[in-house]
Amino acid sequence: MKISVIVVNWNRRSLLQDCLQSVIGQQDAELEIVVVDNGSTDGSVEFLNEFKSSISCIFNEENLGFCAANNQGIRAASGELIALLNNDAVADPRWAHELARAFADPEVGMAASKILVYGSDPPRIDKVGHLIYPDGQNRGRGTGEIDRGQYDRPEEVAWPDGCAAMYRKATLDQIGGLDEDLFAYADDAELGLRARIAGWRCLYVPTAVVRHHRGMTLGVASARRVTLIERNRVLLAAKLFPWRLLIWNPVYYLARLAAGAIAAARGEGETQRFPGAAGKLTLVWAMLKGDWEALRLLPRTLAKRKEIDRFRKLNAKQVVELIRRYRIGLAELSRRAN
Repeated sequence: MKISVIVVNWNRRSLLQDCLQSVIGQQDAELEIVVVDNGSTDGSVEFLNEFKSSISCIFNEENLGFCAANNQGIRAASGELIALLNNDAVADPRWAHELARAFADPEVGMAASKILVYGSDPPRIDKVGHLIYPDGQNRGRGTGEIDRGQYDRPEEVAWPDGCAAMYRKATLDQIGGLDEDLFAYADDAELGLRARIAGWRCLYVPTAVVRHHRGMTLGVASARRVTLIERNRVLLAAKLFPWRLLIWNPVYYLARLAAGAIAAARGEGETQRFPGAAGKLTLVWAMLKGDWEALRLLPRTLAKRKEIDRFRKLNAKQVVELIRRYRIGLAELSRRAN
């Protein structure tokens, strides 16, 4: 099957070359490469023009966000399979080939890569699929663990991380692309849960390896990053969670905050990236801002719930069971940074 690899770029000329060379060098795969540049001003446009013979480019005049840019690439793609690859990731030579093998099963609509932290020695896991907490917060499965082969078995996972994921084009045609209201962060979780609700499965492929420079989009200590993560976890839950789970959202949220405060006292979790009293105030303000932004978008998000019924295969009970199956524990969630 033909594979369309979509790379979104915004002012990452320094990393883009390694990413594109890794895609161009893919083995045993029929590929087309679509790069969407989000108004870069760092020489990326001039650099991409050097690749015109081997890639297709879409140039935006401004930063439309990760979601909108990927959707542009998806619309322009002609492959039966759509692969998303971050511009700060480098794929092993058989990455696309190995992921594509997952789609021999007609029930598989998504495939997840084994994503390692770039340059880590010993190799450290970035993400091998996703987990979710019942308030909508999601985390990478295995994040931070040393790779000792504990995730070397192909298996079903909740959904792939958008850094290096593959989707059946028919799946995206059915359920739609990334939700552009999210702009960036948690967009892969929202898309993945939406696909699961439509009845599609996700297979993790440990032989499809990618190495990722973590936190390069906005920076791991960016307050805006925290705001988007908090805002989008609320919007994800409001759009896709069954009402029986959604009404418990504030309780789960408060439990997560309490666990986070305990972790902070131990120097663990997200708060370690915001040192000192001023840093903690910045973190709290960023989260409150995220909740406020979510509140403003809530009417439009709730209206989208009706769209899900058009392709729904899982009922409310089955969605709750899915979230429980791939739930991340509160203690683990609070210890780990996003």
